[in-house]
Amino acid sequence: MSNPVPAQGAQQQTSVNNYDFPIITPLKPSRLEIEGDQAGTKDAYVFEQCSESNDPAALCASPPTLNPPPAPTRYEPELDAPDSGDEEPATATCFERSTSPATAFQRNKGAEYHKVGEEGVAKMHRFSVYETASKFYLVGADVLDRKFRILKIDRTADSKDLSVAEDEIVYTRKEMNQLLNAVDDGNKASGGLTLRCSVWGLLGFIRFTGAYYMLVITKRSQVAVIGGHYIYQIDGTELISLTALNASRLKAERLPEEARFVSTLSNLDLSRSFYFSYSYDITRSLQLNLIQARAALDQGTPRKSPDYHTGMFVWNQHLLGPASNALRNTYDWCLPVIHGFVEQTNVSVHARLISITVIARRSRCFAGARFLKRGTNDSGFVANDVETEQIVSEAMTTSFHAPGPQLFGNPTLTSYVQHRGSIPLHWTQDNSGVSPKPDIELNLVDPFFSAAALHFDNLFERYGAPIHILNLVKSRERTPRESILLNEYTNAVTYLNQSLPEGKKIVYKAWDMSRASKSRDQDVIGTLETIAKGIVSGTGFFRNGNGLHWASRTQNGVARTNCIDCLDRTNAAQFVIGKCALGHQLLALGIIPEEMIEFDTDLVTVLSHMYHAHGDMIAVQYGGSQLVNTVATYRKVNQWSSHSRDMVESFKRYYNNSFLDRQRQEAYNLFLGNYIYNQGQPMLWDLATDYYLHHADPRAWSRRTRKNYIQWYNRAYLQERHMPHELYPVGALAGRSLAFFDDYWSEYYRPNSLSTFMKLLSYKANSLRKYPLRKEIQDGTAETIASQIRPRPFQAPQGKEAPKKEVTLAQPSATATLGGVRDLPLNDELLLKVPLPERFHFPPLQQRQRAEASEAIINGPPGSTTLLTPEKGPKDKSAVTQWTLNQFVANSLNPFVIESEADEYLRYINHPSNLLLVTSSEDSPNPKSDLQDYIRSNSPDTITQMQSTEDDIADFIEFMNVGEDPLTVTEADTSKKRYKAYRQWLKGKSLFKQQRVDA
Repeated sequence: MSNPVPAQGAQQQTSVNNYDFPIITPLKPSRLEIEGDQAGTKDAYVFEQCSESNDPAALCASPPTLNPPPAPTRYEPELDAPDSGDEEPATATCFERSTSPATAFQRNKGAEYHKVGEEGVAKMHRFSVYETASKFYLVGADVLDRKFRILKIDRTADSKDLSVAEDEIVYTRKEMNQLLNAVDDGNKASGGLTLRCSVWGLLGFIRFTGAYYMLVITKRSQVAVIGGHYIYQIDGTELISLTALNASRLKAERLPEEARFVSTLSNLDLSRSFYFSYSYDITRSLQLNLIQARAALDQGTPRKSPDYHTGMFVWNQHLLGPASNALRNTYDWCLPVIHGFVEQTNVSVHARLISITVIARRSRCFAGARFLKRGTNDSGFVANDVETEQIVSEAMTTSFHAPGPQLFGNPTLTSYVQHRGSIPLHWTQDNSGVSPKPDIELNLVDPFFSAAALHFDNLFERYGAPIHILNLVKSRERTPRESILLNEYTNAVTYLNQSLPEGKKIVYKAWDMSRASKSRDQDVIGTLETIAKGIVSGTGFFRNGNGLHWASRTQNGVARTNCIDCLDRTNAAQFVIGKCALGHQLLALGIIPEEMIEFDTDLVTVLSHMYHAHGDMIAVQYGGSQLVNTVATYRKVNQWSSHSRDMVESFKRYYNNSFLDRQRQEAYNLFLGNYIYNQGQPMLWDLATDYYLHHADPRAWSRRTRKNYIQWYNRAYLQERHMPHELYPVGALAGRSLAFFDDYWSEYYRPNSLSTFMKLLSYKANSLRKYPLRKEIQDGTAETIASQIRPRPFQAPQGKEAPKKEVTLAQPSATATLGGVRDLPLNDELLLKVPLPERFHFPPLQQRQRAEASEAIINGPPGSTTLLTPEKGPKDKSAVTQWTLNQFVANSLNPFVIESEADEYLRYINHPSNLLLVTSSEDSPNPKSDLQDYIRSNSPDTITQMQSTEDDIADFIEFMNVGEDPLTVTEADTSKKRYKAYRQWLKGKSLFKQQRVDA
């Protein structure tokens, strides 16, 4: 392409507010560039380009040029931390504007000129916030830093209004630099244009008692990638006040209230467990996203943007409201976020790399802390409502598309969705006392179960039918607590099932999991596996396909699991259901021959730790502490090491529920918009209860339309979900490029940018070091996780392990000196040669480990410098500290004893047979007993000296002289030695010795 010829625009000067700045007249002016007052004055905008350098302090040294496109800054990996960080820095890097003299604005004839919505204009991925004395300028750039847009926010508008102007023109790099330089020149008298911060996204706007605030994302980190679209975790946020510099539009009496609202909002930690994506809708499941995309192809119309404003998993919905009213393209600037959990890892199964992703989405409806939000509200939304999605895909194709391209036809994508939520009844627990388990109260007994009907109708809308309920509350209790809800819940399901058609009824299963875990003759995990098989078979799972070579499958229905808190027992049950679904997903991908996967495999170990982390995060969000009872607890393994952890987590949960939950609940109500400040209304912190913030006004019940008590459900929601078959664009979409439907290429592959494998998320996801697997699997140097789906038998290692490079083992001589104290003969007789019973025989691998452990007594722990060296003293403490938990566990799992310990044990077990009084044996007792040896060892002089004196005899007679009533102490008894403590007690002294306890 030939170089474009620039066209000069007109330039003139005007004077406004005692300073001059150029009025720029472009060939194709945008709406923002021509707006102003009646005198024709206006502001112009410029963008400051971000440097692609990994160093946040690195800035561009020269102004960018339009044609040819500027080459990106080379990415230099960090030498000291090659495996740390992401492909992009956690903090958004800023870029320097051109410092060349401001010239008239010009648009090149050959330059790209787009309006928002045209093909090739991607969403913005990076923003810079500039400010003048009266305005904020939010400048956004696409993922390649080639196209820019601008947003103007007025800081002088009325505090009740949000004045935002959006420019729909997409600018080039050079044009934005020219515009920003013009604004800077025009505002020199008031301080010019300065960079406030560089951010990764905008969460929305919020207002308390006065002016609006803008909430932005300052730090982020990559946690997963789905279909070539990255998912990020928020690591830092900033609340920016939209007030003018050195001015406040708040009245003096509102300043303390405004500060307290800001402090209340800060109690919600937005840098923990909040996630977003620029190009993938993480507020919906994979099945729903692909069905909507394929449906748009089938209809020949562009895919509509999701309505995030009504989504129940969009946690910043309240902040998006003002932006939706002020902006035309709201979600080009604002990012919807979810609250929950996201984790992804790659594992190799039979030499085929698969990706496992667990996504948890917490509902914003009726959200809150544990004891403050129980049961359901009037609209059918339940407390602790969490949707968990398990995505399993084969990493052969990055995108959602199959070769062809067959749009959204990648057959290697599968998913399974579960649901957890509180029991949909009106019940509460009062935690105002000190009891860790307050009584359960049914506040409203509804014979028609209206709230439960609304809840299950919502589940039918989201997931289809049938719904499988797994109720894990206690059924037998000394004092009825959970059993009260069990009976009422059972009655509710029985009543609602009367109206449902056959094949669509709610499948209800109640099982006392807590009682079963305490019983010795019940297998908790085995019972859950049996239940899980029926659930997964009934709901099915989602598998994408093209309808030609690979048939599509959809999930119809959902597994709804609950206990009293929907935390510990629920998470263990969801893990077992997820494990069963994983077997079906791998079978559908053709990776394993059957859907059964044993527990004692590396694959299940990875999955269990992912669900453990998932359960910990959900428990912290709702209960204030991590899981108290884990999967290992219900498997009855590792009990000795989990008791202390369980007690600590129980205490943390009790402390948070008693003292901190109210603060968290106020932060939830403020952020979610449940409470909105109104003049004359009570303040948030003055409310005795937030009941009316989450329930409908009783005065409005009479005006609401009552639903049919018999047909309480929507028949359309019971219809089976199907995947549309169209894979190619038709109608108005024919001939469009792939980027028009899914521009994943630029986001995932980042053309023209240099990175390192160590910083790529897809590469880092292959690491299994965070899971407790065998070292050779973590390093990838031996058999991988895929080599065995079945339980691994003990096998002798092949060959000798190579010693570590940084360690040199010293060989001890025939005689070694330990600290110069004594010499020890180091020969084979020192090791244990005592035969063990048959049940203690070890496999070859453990035999070798026992031998190594025995040798470690002499040579020191493996991989460390020996503590016993020829003619040398002991090493420093750093060598001794290497005997840490790993060596302790190894010795515990592979016990061994030396010869002296074995002799001592044999003497101990033979000791009773040497006693004269033991006659259990037919043989005569051994005359050489320990008692005879002791008596004979004393000399006659020693026996002669063992005589009692007259004082001893007198004390003995006094001690044996006991009255008729020994419990009564008379005055004559007070002089006796036995009542010495009693005499002290009469004088006011304590009966026990008291010592000072140092703090």
